[in-house]
Amino acid sequence: MLNESTIINAYAAAKERYAAAGVDTDKAMEALQKISLSLHCWQADDVCGFETRTGSLSGGIQVTGNYPGRARNIDELRADILKAASLIPGKHRLSLHEIYGDFQGKAVDRNEVTPEHFKSWMQWAAENGMKLDFNSTSFSHPKSGDLTLANPDREIRDFWIEHTERCRWISEEIGKYQNDPCIMNLWIHDGSKEVPASRIKYRQILKESLDRIFSKKYDNMKDCIEAKLFGIGLESYTVGSYDFYLGYGAKNGKIVTLDTGHFHLTESIADKLSSLLLFTPEVMLHVSRPVRWDSDHVVILNDDIADLAREIIRCGALDRVHIGLDYFDGTINRIGAYVVGTRATQKALLAALLEPSSSLQDYEAKGRYFERLALQEELKNMPWGAVWDMFCLKNGVPAGNDYISDIIKYEKDVLSHRA
Repeated sequence: MLNESTIINAYAAAKERYAAAGVDTDKAMEALQKISLSLHCWQADDVCGFETRTGSLSGGIQVTGNYPGRARNIDELRADILKAASLIPGKHRLSLHEIYGDFQGKAVDRNEVTPEHFKSWMQWAAENGMKLDFNSTSFSHPKSGDLTLANPDREIRDFWIEHTERCRWISEEIGKYQNDPCIMNLWIHDGSKEVPASRIKYRQILKESLDRIFSKKYDNMKDCIEAKLFGIGLESYTVGSYDFYLGYGAKNGKIVTLDTGHFHLTESIADKLSSLLLFTPEVMLHVSRPVRWDSDHVVILNDDIADLAREIIRCGALDRVHIGLDYFDGTINRIGAYVVGTRATQKALLAALLEPSSSLQDYEAKGRYFERLALQEELKNMPWGAVWDMFCLKNGVPAGNDYISDIIKYEKDVLSHRA
């Protein structure tokens, strides 16, 4: 276990080294303190939600694993989220899918949901110093099928338009309640297993549905539109592709969501960021770790997340880029998954904030590319971990790997008693 004096002494040495490179570590920590990540509620219960209907996930998504301790109701889920938050430095948000409403055991269909079903969430979040974000839920429903907002069947399409309009209304009321805009993400799974006879037909329908949905203007919520490469069983064609939503977002001033698992594995999501920031008002990130497909592995501090964090900082876009987590792993302790993924994302941001950007840009402007490359390489050896430990200490959460025993204790005392 790291003691306080060890952390303070290591930080003092790290601060001196970074100062020699022209970096103020205190300012870097101050900047990180202001970054609120949006934690995803669905990690705690494998995307089950609290509707009265039961059934497996549909819509081209799935969760693997059945590790003991899954949250089974709203109280358990809230307890798990608070436990995870207690081990993560900083103040963060919580992202809710519509299926996580407080339905009190009553059957409430997706086109009947109202802000009242999320009143207790608003109160709970306020009591615990959290802000809420929101998501419409088009999957895992008898009317989901392969097509929702892009469905040629007007009755089904209208059902999902009504659902999404109500989700925007809920988001507006959440934003009013918390006096901070609620970010609502719209993602649908619509697609087909084989290439359709007409690709444009379904995209035209989706465009018309979105135009209807967004016709009402709100002041306390922000709309995000999220693309996907493909879904399981819907591999050949996705209606809401990246090109579709990029065009729609740029034309209509909507926030485009980049999910790190929704692209070809060789694509750089970091490279897309600077382009989007020139043409869309803001950007929403859903951070996960794809391995072979959109498998939503727990985020770790790898090259992809490090590059993405650097790009946010280099673009000077912390005020325009919203960062949410979006993975669900049922093969390990779910609280541990929350903590590892969130802290890894924060570590990437801290390392980016500790980069001597002015020196790198100066080398580049003068054509001194060797020096630029050499400095970038040497930064990998800098003691950013000591700065991270100090950040944890300042926030009153375990530094290093001390959080592991805390999570194991919670598993023994709480999670192991869930059937």
